[in-house]
Amino acid sequence: MPKATDTIPDAVLNVKWALTVAGAMDTVRIFEVKVPTAAAAGSVLGCDVAAITNSLIFELDGAPLLILASGAARVDTALVATTLGTAKIRRATPEFVLEHTGQEVGGVAPIGHPQKIRTLLDSSLKEHELLWAGAGDHNSMFSITYADLARITNAQELQVR
Repeated sequence: MPKATDTIPDAVLNVKWALTVAGAMDTVRIFEVKVPTAAAAGSVLGCDVAAITNSLIFELDGAPLLILASGAARVDTALVATTLGTAKIRRATPEFVLEHTGQEVGGVAPIGHPQKIRTLLDSSLKEHELLWAGAGDHNSMFSITYADLARITNAQELQVR
């Protein structure tokens, strides 16, 4: 007889596990429709797209950099690079993202990766009482407060736009 977890993708199980280990609530919701963009997620959840936390992977000197940005924001890579004191950051390829997160673009979560990734947190997200973030695949999201998201990711708060 199959277990309930047999139908949940490994990437989502990793996020559920990471939430629990970090002392956060497992609020993962799996939807029948795909929610690979902030607009799609906001529509399904009935929330402001600005409360959707996009998990964006960039490449910085060959290493991954995770920027948790509001779904209503476009990351200013020049501003972020200047703030970090580096010449340039660039958007990672889908292959680079999968290699470093174990998750596909459009489903990347802030947590649940094979190794810890340096993380920046868009300070504009603190305007929202509740945030929603990808949970490892195109059909899953989890809710969390800004304070808990900052705590479980050990993210550096930063203005990204």
